[in-house]
Amino acid sequence: MVREGRTRGERITLAHGNGGRLMHALVDRLAAHFTNPILEERADAAEVRVGGARLAFTTDSYVVDPLFFPGGDIGSLAVFGTVNDLAMKGARPLFLSLGLICEEGLPMLLLDRVARSIKKAARRAGVRIVTGDIKVVEKGAAQKLFINTSGIGPITYAGRLGVRAHPGDVLLINGGIAEHGMAIFQARNKMGFLADIKSDCAPLDGAVRRCLARSKRIHFLRDVTRGGLATTLNEIVRVSAVGVEIREKDIPVRPAVKKMCDVLGFDPLYLPSEGRFVCCVDGRDGGSVKAAMGPRARVIGRVVGGHRGEVHLLTRVGVGRLLPMLEQDQLPRIC
Repeated sequence: MVREGRTRGERITLAHGNGGRLMHALVDRLAAHFTNPILEERADAAEVRVGGARLAFTTDSYVVDPLFFPGGDIGSLAVFGTVNDLAMKGARPLFLSLGLICEEGLPMLLLDRVARSIKKAARRAGVRIVTGDIKVVEKGAAQKLFINTSGIGPITYAGRLGVRAHPGDVLLINGGIAEHGMAIFQARNKMGFLADIKSDCAPLDGAVRRCLARSKRIHFLRDVTRGGLATTLNEIVRVSAVGVEIREKDIPVRPAVKKMCDVLGFDPLYLPSEGRFVCCVDGRDGGSVKAAMGPRARVIGRVVGGHRGEVHLLTRVGVGRLLPMLEQDQLPRIC
């Protein structure tokens, strides 16, 4: 029997993996099979308890194309992406698993290069690879290399992060958006742009720990990845039953990134980053947390009690614009 609203002809598309509306609908559909209070939080990492310990646990898979790009590669991306998801729960990342799916014919030297990058990234992030697995599939079945990583670490923040943002919170971001997306696009398409754009791929746990040390009133952290800043903010209002108002003039975008987006017709608000996070903190602590985030941090808006479930952008010309979740991906396979 086919459930109402679903047809036998439904198929997975690339848009189901872009971090936007269709992906969230797919996650909701699958999560309905496994309903439990931990999963219902829809956080970057799950908070689980073992004895009296609070632990954060997360998993992610990486299918980036190309495997190597300015500012990073699939190996460093896998380590930092998993570390960052743990950090968003206020956890200290400790241990990672490493799963590799290799396509038949993959050069051993390339695999060695990725392994060295993983080792370097893990050392930088202060984590250890403690278990793993490797599978090989037929040529053409995996597009060279896919990676899965899972991570675990103790939650050191006394509060509960990622449950809900509060009206009166200010919204902070730690740097310019869309840099990872534009670096991937440039490496993939060899467009000949002269702009020196590199991925912002980096571990965020250090910056997060500095923020958490400054305030006990941080309510929500979320790293900006697939779907870009606009989709990240929609995730926050979706979970928190609040509204968000942001100002276009306050959103940091490097001039080279903005120029490239203008030429290509891309909206930087929907392009991915890999070293940026949004912090929702009580307005009374906004200044001190902003200082802890780093020199490129900006206040981009606020959380409000009105227009629940919506993200509103005040444009540079003073016109309001509703920002929905990403629909069709501007740039698939970016993480």
